[in-house]
Amino acid sequence: MRLYDTSSRSHVELPPPPGPVRMYFCGPTVYARAHIGNARPFVLGMWLRSWLRLTGYEAVLVHNITDINDKIYDAAPGASAALAADATRWYLEDTGDLGLGMPDHLPRATETVPEIVTFIGALIDSGHAYESGGDVYFRVAGFPEYGRLSGQRPDQVEAQEEPSPLKQDPRDFALWKANKPETEDTWWDSPWGRGRPGWHIECSVMAEELLGPAFEIHGGGLDLVFPHHENEVAQSRSLGHPFARIWMHNGMLRPAGGEKMAKSLGNFETLRDALDRWGRETLLVFFLTGHWRKPIDYSDETVAQSAAQWSSFQEVYRVPEATPDDGEWSRLTAALDDDFNTPEALALLHEWRGKGYWDLLDRGLAVFGLGLGERPQADQEIEQLRRERDDARGRKDWRRADELREAIRGRGFDVVDEPAGSRLVPL
Repeated sequence: MRLYDTSSRSHVELPPPPGPVRMYFCGPTVYARAHIGNARPFVLGMWLRSWLRLTGYEAVLVHNITDINDKIYDAAPGASAALAADATRWYLEDTGDLGLGMPDHLPRATETVPEIVTFIGALIDSGHAYESGGDVYFRVAGFPEYGRLSGQRPDQVEAQEEPSPLKQDPRDFALWKANKPETEDTWWDSPWGRGRPGWHIECSVMAEELLGPAFEIHGGGLDLVFPHHENEVAQSRSLGHPFARIWMHNGMLRPAGGEKMAKSLGNFETLRDALDRWGRETLLVFFLTGHWRKPIDYSDETVAQSAAQWSSFQEVYRVPEATPDDGEWSRLTAALDDDFNTPEALALLHEWRGKGYWDLLDRGLAVFGLGLGERPQADQEIEQLRRERDDARGRKDWRRADELREAIRGRGFDVVDEPAGSRLVPL
């Protein structure tokens, strides 16, 4: 299997099964209800884990919860901990309703602070970070590879975060932020005084604590390449840790207007509202329609098209069942092993639907958390009605044939007349 890697700008092959394949996908900052765009990295990670395990890999997925962040303090001054707890619960409820299960690990930044403090201490000891006025900053100039992931040279990087006279270089970014009692109600003790960790160091530490200093895949939205993921690379590799081998960055959802979907722009629909309005199956088909590296246009029209696609899958039993040729499943393998091409896989699923490959279609849908459900079975009474209708048609008693057809429909089936005889199909 090969996947596109942002860092090398090329496709990189995974080791052969069983691997292992250890994955870390950046999760949400929990200060509000997650929007539908926040669900894309979650869905991608869960699908990828499902496929890897199905093809013989030992796959582990970590998906973090960022519950220490400026956005949380800004959204609920004096009550940030309560908001973070509520928003975490909402996120787990809403993603759970997608029906894909849960990642293997869901670490929270608040549960990892002691390890973060130790990691920051190691960066200070190695000369890659410095304390200033209770804050701790990463020294960008001390990491020559800075910018490799995002394609920026260190001298091109503009000042990060808010300007501060405490920084030695405007490009430096915070690893630890001193507590501001007037605005921040949640803090921890550290060798540099009371405060809290910065955003970027949280993910470096959560990833390494659960996956080790080297792992196979790091995922997240394309908007995280810089500065978040660039800073993760700098922090970890400054200590000699290889960190992630492949960087997967999914495209954004684009609502009407063409901008990315974001809470800060106010152009979003919450995942909860989307689930209630469309249902989980339609949303999963919607995510299948776009390659994971590309943006997807999100609108009533595009989601309605996905709803129609899901309805067509549910009607597969109206197509006569057929036996697939040998090698049909390998076509799905080829699509997904080539940069996890879900649009190509979706087209193949529709082909199987049209050909009546009932079982094969159900297996393919299951990779993505979907399924046809229990196959409808006509009982003896319905079969008897069908035979009676065939007899009525043979006698050209069209009125009686129509009556029997309506009786069959009342039991959840219809009759399809073909040259070889009639057959029952579920409504």
